[in-house]
Amino acid sequence: MKEFYFYTEGMTVGYHGVPLIQNIEIRLKKGEIFTLIGPNGAGKTTILKSIIRQLALIGGAAYLDGSKMSEMTGKELSKKLSVVLTERVRPELMTCEDVVATGRYPYTGKFGVLSDGDYQIVKEAMELVHISELAKRDFLKTSDGQKQRVMLARAICQEPEIIVLDEPTSFLDMRYKLEFMSIIQRMSRKKNLSVIMSLHELDLAERVSDKIACVKGDKIDRFGSPEEIFTPGYVQSLYQMTVGSYDERTGNYELESEQGKPQVFVLAGNGTGTPVYRRLQRQGIPFTTGILWENDLDYPAAKALATEVVSVKTFCEIKEEELQRAKELADSCQEVICTLDLKDCEGWNEKILELSRYIAKTS
Repeated sequence: MKEFYFYTEGMTVGYHGVPLIQNIEIRLKKGEIFTLIGPNGAGKTTILKSIIRQLALIGGAAYLDGSKMSEMTGKELSKKLSVVLTERVRPELMTCEDVVATGRYPYTGKFGVLSDGDYQIVKEAMELVHISELAKRDFLKTSDGQKQRVMLARAICQEPEIIVLDEPTSFLDMRYKLEFMSIIQRMSRKKNLSVIMSLHELDLAERVSDKIACVKGDKIDRFGSPEEIFTPGYVQSLYQMTVGSYDERTGNYELESEQGKPQVFVLAGNGTGTPVYRRLQRQGIPFTTGILWENDLDYPAAKALATEVVSVKTFCEIKEEELQRAKELADSCQEVICTLDLKDCEGWNEKILELSRYIAKTS
């Protein structure tokens, strides 16, 4: 196992001696980002707490840099591993800078006195996560998102070789989610930092992770690269989705489609139809759409929301029967919406132009 910086062997976790998830096998190289995904209550946080020794393992072992973690001293572990959990910390009468500075304690003497070098590291960590302006603010008077970034700065300040994060983007808006994950990715690349985390945002997990483990039932159901995990239909099975859909290729979620006799036909393509599809779904209006190639930007949303999609295999020509079916659907609807700039079709797609002329003639 020398090629792996962190790994587990037969790790079993749970509470009060009762196994929750058994035989967990994780393999993580130096500088890799590893993410746990799975439904609420599946045990992702339990796994993380067991890794960082907040919970005792029921069976098996976890190894860090060749050493069994259960045999490492607290100081040895704190110099290699730092933690950001979702549990709220409530330090009284501490500024944000004070909280970040506690990340330096594994390196100070028994009196916890920080050197000028320590304070420089604190400053750099706060700059890295864009919270320098919060330095003198009471930690308890900051927002949830600001607290999350302060705790990340604290973890970075610890100069770890591996960082463990439990739902690190939970309290962050879109801007700070992207900034947060970009920081993690950049540190992983430049400082060879290994990352273990849990995420609810599957799109982020797919984009940032080198390895993903899917927690389902009492086991790790899948472990591998994002390409190995996000295969068609797997996410719906993992989360036991009964309403709506998830497209593994694009990372898009869609709500439940509106069923019934279609009232609108949408002539779309190149991503121009998706906003219309979603508006019709919000309004509870069943619709059909086409003609779309299966690699078109509109196709995932169309497949999820339309009662019928006239589609064509990628890179194939539109056949006469597909054109006729689109005409039939347009004829059967009360309204036709065209989102295409038909000038873009001139010279290369006569079938789409023929469909648009037919619709214009019969409307």
